This record gives sequence, C-alpha cells and structure tokens, in this order.
Amino acid sequence: MYKPNNPSPLEKEIILRLKYIYDPEIPVNIFELGLIYEININDNNDVHVVMTLTSPNCPVAESLPQQVKDEIERIPEVKEVTIELSFDPPWDSDNISDEAKLDLGLL
Repeated sequence: MYKPNNPSPLEKEIILRLKYIYDPEIPVNIFELGLIYEININDNNDVHVVMTLTSPNCPVAESLPQQVKDEIERIPEVKEVTIELSFDPPWDSDNISDEAKLDLGLL
C-alpha cells in the first residue's frame, strides 16, 4: 500500500480523487484498499501511477486503470498520466488500510 511521505498539494489532490473510485467487489475505495503502489510526479506535473488489482482475473482489469487515468487527468495542473499495472507484489488483504479494515469489520 502506498503511504505518502510529506505529499505535495498535487499529490494530495490525486489521492483525494483516487478515494472516489471504488472496487466493484469490495465496498472500499481503491486507495484505502491498497491498490495504489506508487504515485510519481515529475517537474512537468506528469503523473505515473503504479497500481494493482485484487486479482489478475478481476472483472474490471481493463476499466479500472482507465478510470484512474481519467480521474487524475481531470486535475488542471496535471499534464500527462500513465498507469502501470503490476502484480508484483500480488495484492492481498494485508494491503487494506486499518481504517478500511475497521469499516469492513476485519478489526
């Protein structure tokens, strides 16, 4: 799970927007679910996101990364967005934030 260290205002906005996107199978947003592995922003405000899915056979394998890209592209300061889908390491329930685990009754 991605944990920002002293995020910039743009990074905070990206994270906020990612929290509006929900996994269709688990009622938790993709950020708290731990599907975001990295957010990299260069000096030109190009954004590169490394993310995963709950499973390689996820029914939204094509649409969810595009939804992430579309949402980040709506931020006026952002120039270009690239999404990298990775299954290394594979997602598991340990990636879920404590707050989301509490909401799901897992704590």
